[in-house]
Amino acid sequence: MATVEQSIDVDVPVRTAYDQWTQFEEFPRFMEGVEHVEQTTSTKTHWVTKIAGVTREFDAEITEQLPDERIAWKSTDGPKQAGVVTFHRLAPDKTRVMLQLEHDPEGLAEKAGEALKLIPHRAKGDLERFKSFVESHGTETGSWRGEVPQDPTH
Repeated sequence: MATVEQSIDVDVPVRTAYDQWTQFEEFPRFMEGVEHVEQTTSTKTHWVTKIAGVTREFDAEITEQLPDERIAWKSTDGPKQAGVVTFHRLAPDKTRVMLQLEHDPEGLAEKAGEALKLIPHRAKGDLERFKSFVESHGTETGSWRGEVPQDPTH
């Protein structure tokens, strides 16, 4: 599995950045290649992506969620991926958002993209668009403050 790590500082409080990130159905507004995300339960999402002309659908589950601190997930079918996003208070109105993503490229298009380092570039762009999105709104478009404790068997 390949690992991507990116971070960005956003000029909003931790709670605002975290709450916006919990609005998974808004991801297509700032994540390149994400066509649709549907939250099917409080811990499960269904994704439709289109990258390099290849459409993929997969389900993911939140494996850990601590309000204002972290959200971890893993795919449950389709392309293998897992990740965690953490939120760090730098000042009352400034937050560092750190993303760590592990993915296993499938097929020729994904493997070519991996060789060209497209995923790190895309993750950086997604974080930059998240920054613009959340800062331009000044507040989150919604929130989910529930907690998902880490499963000790994972």
